Amino acid sequence: MVSPSDLFDLDGASFAELFAGTEAVWEALDRIKDYTAELVDDSGRTGALLRGSGETVPRTVVLHHGRVFDSDFKLLGGDPTKGQMRILLGGREVDDAAVVYAGAVFMDDQVHVSPGAVVEPGALLKGPTFIGPGTEVRQGAYLRGGCLVGVGCVVGHTTEMKNSMMLDGAKAGHFAYLGDSILGREVNLGAGTKLANLKILDRPYHIKAGDTVHHVARRKFGAIMGDLCQTGCNSVTNPGTVLGRGSLVAPCTSVPAGFHKAKSVIR
Repeated sequence: MVSPSDLFDLDGASFAELFAGTEAVWEALDRIKDYTAELVDDSGRTGALLRGSGETVPRTVVLHHGRVFDSDFKLLGGDPTKGQMRILLGGREVDDAAVVYAGAVFMDDQVHVSPGAVVEPGALLKGPTFIGPGTEVRQGAYLRGGCLVGVGCVVGHTTEMKNSMMLDGAKAGHFAYLGDSILGREVNLGAGTKLANLKILDRPYHIKAGDTVHHVARRKFGAIMGDLCQTGCNSVTNPGTVLGRGSLVAPCTSVPAGFHKAKSVIR
């Protein structure tokens, strides 16, 4: 009930290898930071290309095939999360370039921005962080490191993310907090959703799934949400929450910690 394959369709998914050998899905939380650092090194450090003038990107640039272009381009628009973003670069239209807008902040060089992604003004990124193809990092987003973001995701306005993973198509569009959490494919967090990750009392988490009680001795544990879960606006998951595939959380709901079976409706 709580294995990665119970919660996620990992066939062809980004970062599927992170779960190799894990029996309980939360074991992956301990691997995110190191895995992300290796992935950034293997893919190339975009942050190193952008920090020549300091932490803040001074002008909007296009990234294409390992090069930074600060002129001779035109942004033609289109939704990056749907693979529709188009850029005129050197008189030729391309669909495999990334855009980093003036005012984005890269605090170190351990950040990778994949082709087709967009980083808007005012976003602040710390490494290790991997931004997947077609992902949109919106104005004011704060990625604190250990951030693993898949294909076609949204890290939204004033959304904070730390030691967390978003599988392909996951979206946290507005005013969200993701701490020590994993979002499955096509998960959508309503505005103001908070995935709380720290118990007031330092005690293990006890998660009952079926007839088995899992004792999880970790200090920080946010939420793990299976594929296609959705939360309503201003909902909060308590530390140590696991939502089965397709679960729904009503607006303004405090979700009890523990395991919730697939297609649960929590009010």
